Amino acid sequence: MKPAPVAPQILEQLKRISTATLTSQLFKLGFRNTYLNGVRPLNPALRMAGEAVTVRFVPAREDLATFEAIGKPGYPQRKAIDEILPGQVLVLDCRNIDTSAAAGEILMSRLQARGAAGAVTDGAMRDYASIQKLGFPVFAKNMAATAHVHRHLAVDINVPVGCAEVLVMPGDIMVGDEEGVVCIPRHVVEQVAQSGLEMEELEAFVLEKVQAGAPIAGTYPPNEPMRAEYAAWKLKR
Repeated sequence: MKPAPVAPQILEQLKRISTATLTSQLFKLGFRNTYLNGVRPLNPALRMAGEAVTVRFVPAREDLATFEAIGKPGYPQRKAIDEILPGQVLVLDCRNIDTSAAAGEILMSRLQARGAAGAVTDGAMRDYASIQKLGFPVFAKNMAATAHVHRHLAVDINVPVGCAEVLVMPGDIMVGDEEGVVCIPRHVVEQVAQSGLEMEELEAFVLEKVQAGAPIAGTYPPNEPMRAEYAAWKLKR
């Protein structure tokens, strides 16, 4: 059974929570491997949150990975891009190989036109500078001029994948900011959004106290007197 859509307000909340906070909240729930190490934003000013649509790549073989093959109807990489729904995030599993580009400016522009929330790959992107100017959130490990068929062949859409050694299930929620990308298991997304917002507010208070000269001990994490002060601080906001 297809899960119910994640409420738009939850996705908007996630865009306001840093990936650092999200990883901490997920750790508290027992999830230790959720941050896509090495995957960075092409445009750090853009934030992203949306449901994952996955594409799995396998090693290229010369008789299958050709420019003719990728032009055929139904080729998984192009099909996923042409059919992605508004608010979804394309996740390209390139096996952590970043010497060939998973996609480029034209395909990212098509995602943008479809209303996608962003794109993520543990591989590379070509047309790097042009993508940076699109105003569309894209996260990758590297830049590379060579097309993906040099190293990869797309074989599956919407299957479990490993992206930067993190398991991404179709429908998981991908969140990206200036520090990278976190994958949130779908069934805990509302809980993480709520606890994440609470943590962001607490840390804003703590930062004010530390910048004003408070010591770390008793402030971070806050002891009981500091929590009482925090409660009063919240009421004034």
